Amino acid sequence: MTDSHIPTQATLGKFNLLTIVALLDKGAYLDGGDLGEILLPKRDLPEACKVGEQIKAFLYLDSAERLIATTTTPLAQVGEFVSLKVVQVNKIGAFLDWGLPKDLLVPFNQQHSEMEVGKYYLVRVFLDQLTNRIAASSKIDKFLDIWPAEYQQGDKVNLIIGGKTDLGFKAIVNDLHWGLLYDNEIFQHLRVGKKIPGYIKQVREDGRLDLLLTRGSKNKVNDFSEKLLTHIADRGGITPLNDKSAPELIQRTLGVSKKTFKATVGNLLKNGKIAIVKEGIKLL
Repeated sequence: MTDSHIPTQATLGKFNLLTIVALLDKGAYLDGGDLGEILLPKRDLPEACKVGEQIKAFLYLDSAERLIATTTTPLAQVGEFVSLKVVQVNKIGAFLDWGLPKDLLVPFNQQHSEMEVGKYYLVRVFLDQLTNRIAASSKIDKFLDIWPAEYQQGDKVNLIIGGKTDLGFKAIVNDLHWGLLYDNEIFQHLRVGKKIPGYIKQVREDGRLDLLLTRGSKNKVNDFSEKLLTHIADRGGITPLNDKSAPELIQRTLGVSKKTFKATVGNLLKNGKIAIVKEGIKLL
């Protein structure tokens, strides 16, 4: 360790850039600031590391409740929403596979509904302030903002797909609010936990959000043009899709309605980007 090294306060449940302070046969010790020196096991240690170098490591508690570092990327960090599979249920709660040797606990009092082995659930990973342990909760509402959302029609947002409803799919907007995607405006496969960009369709009088997966009206064609050009290029410069293709085939292949497909094709034809040929649509 050099004299210029300034200890960094490490954060449990997140990736940290930490300095190597010692190298031993069993691994490296990292400077965790107030958390002390933290072991990074040899199996996770990159080759040719030196004392004084910094390394990006995730911190969690192992099966013996010891603070430990890893370079393995978990499926989520503290503060994130994620869909995870239940691998065990016992008298403590449900345990989720989040990509690390020690499974992630969802205590019974943090389960929105009783969890079952083999099923996936949308959860929020959090740090329990009482026990200082990383845990998860499927009681999503308590992590969202209670105040009405302040968005404008057409705003681009980040979505995390939630549960299915009679009208469509709920989605978490920018990690803060619930919004709704309507079935008749969804043209791609969605699953709970999927992260995807979206747009604000409207903010209702009660503050609730209606969402779209593509920009409405005049922006929709422009949004899809690049995707269609890439689709054609990836297939050697020609696609068999055309204006006679079934709507279901277009939706399944490109994730848009036939109306949007035809409007985009017309726009690209007008701009000299594509041509209609016997085999389908050709990139120029």
